[in-house]
Amino acid sequence: MAAMLSNCSRFAPRVITRSSVLRAEVSTMNEPFPPLSSAAADDRHFTRPELIQRMLAAANRGSVCSSRDRCVVKGALLSLFALSTPNMCLMPKLCWEIREVVVPAFAESVSEGDVRWEKKVGDQTSVPVPSPGPGVIKELFFKDGDTVKPGQKLCTIDIGATGGAAAAPGEKAPQPPAAAPVEKAPKPVPPPPTPSAPSVAPPLPRSAAPIPPPAAEPPSPQAPTASMPVAAIKHAQSLEGAKVQLPPADYTREIIGTRTEQRVKMNRMRLRIAERLKDAQNTNAMLTTFNEIDMSRIIEFRKAHQESFTKKYGIKLGFMSPFVAASAYALKDQPVVNAVIDGTDIVYRDYVDISVAVATPKGLVVPVLRSVENKNFAEIEIALAALGEKARKGKITVEDMDGGTFTISNGGVFGSMLGTPIINPPQSAILGMHGVFDRPIAVKGEVKIRPMMYIALTYDHRLIDGREAVMFLRKIKDSVEDPRIILAGL
Repeated sequence: MAAMLSNCSRFAPRVITRSSVLRAEVSTMNEPFPPLSSAAADDRHFTRPELIQRMLAAANRGSVCSSRDRCVVKGALLSLFALSTPNMCLMPKLCWEIREVVVPAFAESVSEGDVRWEKKVGDQTSVPVPSPGPGVIKELFFKDGDTVKPGQKLCTIDIGATGGAAAAPGEKAPQPPAAAPVEKAPKPVPPPPTPSAPSVAPPLPRSAAPIPPPAAEPPSPQAPTASMPVAAIKHAQSLEGAKVQLPPADYTREIIGTRTEQRVKMNRMRLRIAERLKDAQNTNAMLTTFNEIDMSRIIEFRKAHQESFTKKYGIKLGFMSPFVAASAYALKDQPVVNAVIDGTDIVYRDYVDISVAVATPKGLVVPVLRSVENKNFAEIEIALAALGEKARKGKITVEDMDGGTFTISNGGVFGSMLGTPIINPPQSAILGMHGVFDRPIAVKGEVKIRPMMYIALTYDHRLIDGREAVMFLRKIKDSVEDPRIILAGL
């Protein structure tokens, strides 16, 4: 130890990094190193740089000494530098190791999620979470879009490593060999000029017989002319004028007739909706009952008080607040519809939390209105407006959709006339609203044209009998047609 201190005491302050260790290892890879037990006795035979390089090389090669010796050598070397240089900056303990990154814990009621990588293998990670430290990604265990669960291994990171090293400044890139010179071809010798033909042919001798003209060659046989039907000609002309169609840029928005297909993975929200709907069908004994509501009085009420309501609260009075208030009133009248089956027990709840289905570009979400049994029309409209704004901006959280004892689905905003909604588990019933259409009905023996809406109640017949379901739906009908029933407690 004293010998090592004497050799290292005059070192200038510097930072020990992984790259410096690797460079030292490469420079001394082929040189022998004595065992650790005799290192102190042989230190005096080496110069200071040689000693440090040999110790670094020994600490990083498993074939030279045991793992215990390597740890001791590394620790001794770092201690020597720290003692000899007061301004020494040592790398933290987490450096020079490969760590595995696991999937973090999710929010409550979320069991799995999709992977979206922002780094590739070989990229350098940053210090802040989720990376455990600065380094280079060595291996990815999942691809983009794969489903993962908390605690699973995501990747391995080589802590302390850096990206690919650039070429040394003294080294030059090998240049391609110069092309061999091309020999020039000799210039062709111009041919001698041919003598011009005489303008007048020499006279033939009288004794020579006249040469007969050459016989004409017989015409070559021509290929038979192909005939094309008129229909084929018209088809060919239509093909010439046809245009090449490219597949649509977004298959979800247009169909242009190219007869191509595109396969995309379902997003997490759509998968979850599909699972819950199918679970509801497999678990509940669903039955649907119907009724109709004369909307004349509630429409007149809105027209009479719309201006003053908007002026006071800054929002318009819609149809949802009367139906939410009527549903809460009916649930208080039939508490079994507000209950739920849990295993072999029935859970009755002394509060009314109504889930309202809202359509968003990503899918159907059902945020919850809490404690509706104590809210009036204005409070319900204000709460609905806040939830609708969050849904349109994509800021609905899991907590906003958690819970709920009853659900209202309003398909009437899309013009639906009639439908059978599916229960939103773990609830026991759901109310379906539909479009308002003018229809002839009998009023006191006379045929009248009134704005009518069909309503549907789907309920779990394991818990709710037909009597309770019909009475519940009838209570909603009466409360919407005449809201004074709620005030009078009838």
